[in-house]
Amino acid sequence: MDKFNKMLGSGEPVVLSIFRIITGLLMFQFGVAKLLKFPPGTMFEKVQALSLFGAAGMFELVFGGLLILGLFSRFVAFILCGEMAFAYFIEHFPRGFIPLLNNGNLAILFCFACLYLACAGGGPWSLDAMLRDKR
Repeated sequence: MDKFNKMLGSGEPVVLSIFRIITGLLMFQFGVAKLLKFPPGTMFEKVQALSLFGAAGMFELVFGGLLILGLFSRFVAFILCGEMAFAYFIEHFPRGFIPLLNNGNLAILFCFACLYLACAGGGPWSLDAMLRDKR
């Protein structure tokens, strides 16, 4: 079991970077859907830029992009964690307590994924790591 743990543990830094990139891409796609209306036919077609959903889309577009690049990863992930907690309590929680019934699973998952990234950082494949190495 110890060899198995060591084998998997050796990939931890790279997997952290991949996790950050995928989380950023998923956040970015929500921003694109809300603000740029792509792809057409999503539930965000009628979102206006100056609405609450539009403001959330701006956060997701800009900070999702920064998360993909790994620039200011901890700060960006912390802000996105708060945005997802806010989204859950504003949009989903009033519909009921159980996330499975109020469709809040994704908001909760994004919230805790971003909380983890805020604590763990961006990993070795990030602009943060490149800038740190140059110093």
